Amino acid sequence: MTTLTRLAFLGLSIAASLAAQSAPTPVATWNPKTAAAYLDARMAWWSTWPTAARDHETFCVSCHTSAPYGMARALLDSGPGNHARSAVEQTFLSNVVKRVRLWKEVEPFYPDEKRGKPKTAESRGTESILNALILTQNDGIAGKMSADTRIALDNMWSEQLTSGAAAGAWSWLQFHNAPWEGDSQFYGATLAAIAAGSFPGDRSTETERHLDALRAYLIKECDSQTLLDRMMLVWASTGVSGLLAPAQRESILQEALARQRPDGGFSLSSFVGGWKRADQTPLETASDGYATGVVALVLHKTGVPRDHPALARAVAWLNSNQQSDGRWLAWSLNKNRDLSTDIGHFMSDAATAYAVLALSANR
Repeated sequence: MTTLTRLAFLGLSIAASLAAQSAPTPVATWNPKTAAAYLDARMAWWSTWPTAARDHETFCVSCHTSAPYGMARALLDSGPGNHARSAVEQTFLSNVVKRVRLWKEVEPFYPDEKRGKPKTAESRGTESILNALILTQNDGIAGKMSADTRIALDNMWSEQLTSGAAAGAWSWLQFHNAPWEGDSQFYGATLAAIAAGSFPGDRSTETERHLDALRAYLIKECDSQTLLDRMMLVWASTGVSGLLAPAQRESILQEALARQRPDGGFSLSSFVGGWKRADQTPLETASDGYATGVVALVLHKTGVPRDHPALARAVAWLNSNQQSDGRWLAWSLNKNRDLSTDIGHFMSDAATAYAVLALSANR
């Protein structure tokens, strides 16, 4: 256990005392097959949804359905080291690779001509990060970076801002929707850092220059971000050095664990500050799969032992809260949506992927 991990473990022990409960024994076990079926069904719908269609017979990559799917789905493929990808998964990855290879030919997700400035720049910045994130996370399972992933990372670095207040970050889609497309430029930069940190031994001098600019931006903007985005920074810091001092990482983790609910889960609404829904309805405060999955995954990434009470309780919540259709529930921060509709599923799409990421890591 590293010095940094020991510091985090000691601090997490203090934070866990705030919950004042020991780790329970899970009353149920999650079902990977139904999780895979749910994720594939949602991606099959997304890939054929007319609203998601783009040029060159491709579809756009979203923050809520596609990107989390791309990070988590391969973990559900059968057999250790045997990546027998489903047809839906193959179609999805082929779509990402196609847009990576045709980067200078494909249109941006939202061109200025149709949506007004600066949507072209925002689209390019956002997509470049999501493509690199998806491909690096898939390559991480195999343990080797592919040629397409190298291209995706090059595309990503080519979109990095080099001047202005946000130098070191990327233009990011702004649709005033939390948590991914509403004041989320910092969040996007943490995803870029996660992608860049996936293969720390495979960095050129030019990549290090880009990383220096990214570090400077993330360090400068850290203190003003939501707790959710700072948790993503903690994750990024496990692959990219110099983003957080040990005391900073410790403080963020303690702040997150102070929000653990009596049932062991976490609620997204407690991680986003004073965000309000556009329809003025109250935010959901129940534990959800997205916040709980993110916290459990980040704790694992920082080296917290699986039997630590706070982590064990979060994992137990995830184990016992999968729905019969394979998903974990989460609710929109923007509107009171009907969870039975396709758009109403968006937050649950991400929640399911992060639950899979967390549970797969904490087996």
